[in-house]
Amino acid sequence: HSFPTRRSSDLGWALVIGVAAALVGSAIRWGGRLLHGYADRRVLLIAPLAGLAVAGLAIGYAEGTGKPSSDVLFSGQAALPPLVQHAASYTVGALLLLVACKGLAYAISLGSFRGGPTFPALFLGAAGGIALSHLPGLPMVAGAAMGIGAMSAVMLTLPLTSVLLPVVLLPSDGLALTPLVIVAVVVAYVTAARLTPRDATPSASPAQ
Repeated sequence: HSFPTRRSSDLGWALVIGVAAALVGSAIRWGGRLLHGYADRRVLLIAPLAGLAVAGLAIGYAEGTGKPSSDVLFSGQAALPPLVQHAASYTVGALLLLVACKGLAYAISLGSFRGGPTFPALFLGAAGGIALSHLPGLPMVAGAAMGIGAMSAVMLTLPLTSVLLPVVLLPSDGLALTPLVIVAVVVAYVTAARLTPRDATPSASPAQ
């Protein structure tokens, strides 16, 4: 596809997605660090409770939307391609509930379990971008690509890698959208850096 990446509306959406990803990602990391302070001292108590909380979020999401609980429960590696391919089957409400439940599960897992941080960030970014694409002027694939790049930049703090990820995951459109992804990634990275305390370090990674 060929996208007009020089429209002012496109740049505006890149700024919005970058700031939104920074706010959401910073909140997730803050929640993970907060919970980790308790979990580190009470592992036998907090870990089972955290697992129950994640399971409850997954069940609540599935009951509320009719979508699979695996959208929330697992990392998102397997669920990301179907999410993008079948984006039209997700309502705005379902996508917003997905972002909320997945974000909370991500924060809980950051503070309680260990695993890879990459795919939960990619999945959350794609879901948020697709949700915003229901507003005028933002194509779905552009929202997903910018969301993936921006959220990855916040959670992984690897801006160059975050620019390349949408190209790899969305090969038919990612290259054309690279200018917008770059803007979203830069805005997200800089905004998150401003929101993060200087002495804060990345928390343990999630294992949903």
